[in-house]
This record gives sequence, structure tokens and C-alpha cells, in this order.
Amino acid sequence: MKKILFSLICLFAAHAAQALEVVATTASMGMLAREVGGAQVRVVELIAPDRDAHTVQARPSMMRALRDADLLVAVGADLEIGWLPPAVSGAANARIQPGKPGWFEAALQVSLLDVGQAADRALGDVHPAGNPHFQLDPQRMALVGKALGERMAQLDPAGAAGYRQRAAAFAAAVEQRVSGWRQRAAGTPGALLHHRDGNYLLAFVGRPVLGYIEPIPGVPPTASHLAQLVERLKGVQGVILRTAYQPAAGAERLSAALGWPIRVLSLEPAAGGGAAAYFALIDAWVGALSIK
Repeated sequence: MKKILFSLICLFAAHAAQALEVVATTASMGMLAREVGGAQVRVVELIAPDRDAHTVQARPSMMRALRDADLLVAVGADLEIGWLPPAVSGAANARIQPGKPGWFEAALQVSLLDVGQAADRALGDVHPAGNPHFQLDPQRMALVGKALGERMAQLDPAGAAGYRQRAAAFAAAVEQRVSGWRQRAAGTPGALLHHRDGNYLLAFVGRPVLGYIEPIPGVPPTASHLAQLVERLKGVQGVILRTAYQPAAGAERLSAALGWPIRVLSLEPAAGGGAAAYFALIDAWVGALSIK
């Protein structure tokens, strides 16, 4: 009888300690899942930080990760539209289908910039629901974190207090840094972006976007477009910001013509990282705005 009772206690303890299996599409979503979930979750990220989330393809490894997931944390706003639906379909996991508690779309938790673009892929890499690169706005990420905490609490009521406490702690850590980030960016002239991926960061610190190397999101620049940028920005100060996976040629041509520095940045924190990695990412973007 004692052996049976001991076995039952062990089984109950194992069940109580069972972590939520979370799959995040990007490193920033993985960071939030770890920060909010703590030891109560296990997190797998589908895309490496140095990959363009617009252009990856669904792979068997993604389907294997999604097959056992209790919760899928996606960016949304069609960022993953080319590969996430087939990956979810191939995983055949009813828990993480759209509309189910295990499907969490971060973009639905915050207001987005650039809403209402025409839903025509011929016009470039457009997102009618809004710009999906909100991970560079820490305050929006804090709101997503709070919503994610509530979703985790729904899936794991026994751990609800912990999820909510950690989400609140992340939001508090963001607010402690907001004034410092904005003070560092104050007086900087603004940036020329390759893509519309830095819009949220510049809006967050109150600095202007001076233009885009892509004439249309996702469409390579023409010589005439670059010439127009040079003509418009001649005599103005600024910096050029791009990611490592974006083509260098347009930025280099503009840098040579305008005398502006080029800064190559990541859009995502380090893989597997937590809040410290995310704050380092924002630090890097804010620091890159200086022309010195």
C-alpha cells in the first residue's frame, strides 16, 4: 500500500511540475516566453536571429517542434504567412490551431504602425494588418508580455500567479529604461532604413525616419530611386541602418554619396536569450543613431 501511495504521489508531483511546451517563431517571441514563463515553460525558437522571417520556408524540424507544443507564440500581422501555416498544418496539433488557446498572435495585442496597406503582393512585402516589426518597441513588447502571461495562466491555472508576476516584472524593467533610451537618442538626426523594420524603434525614441532604401517594402532599389534619395538628403546629417541579411550595395552607394555612416544591426535578440539580451538589442539600436 505504501508503495502504491508513493507512486501516486510521484506521478502527481511530476504532473504538477510539467512545463508548458512553448514554440516561438522568432527569438524576440522566445525571449518573451522565457521571461514570462520562467521555469514553468520550455521554449523552442523556430527561426535563428540572423534569418529574415519574411523569407524562411517551412521545414520538417519546425513541424516536429510544433507537434508537441502546448502554445505557439507567433509575431503575426502576416510576418510568417509564407511558412507558418504549412508548418502548423504539417504538425497536426489541434491545440495550436488559430482560434484555439494554444495559438497566440502577438500583433493582435498591440496597436500597429502602417495599418491598411493594399493586400497586393505585387506591390512588395506589404502587411495590410500593420507593420509586424514591433519587437523594437519595448513598451509594446511589455504589453505583449502581459497578454502572454494571461494566455499562459489560461493554459496552466496552477501557475497563473507566477506568469503574471513575471510579466509585470518585465514591464517594470522596460519602464525603468525608457527615459534613458530616449535621452541617449535625443538630438540625433534620424536614420535612413533599408526596410520598414526600424520604424517602431525610431518612433519609440522620437526620431525621424529619413527615408527607405527599398522604394517599396521587399523590392530592391533602382538607380533612380537611390539618386532621388541622394538629391533629397544632400547636406543633411543622418545614419544608414540595415541588417546583415539585407543587401549592402544600396547602403554603400548612399553612404559614399552622403558621407553617412552605415550601421549593421540585428532585428532580434540573441537566440535563447532573456530580458538582458533584449535590452542589449535596444541599446544597440539606440546607440547606432549617433553620428559620432
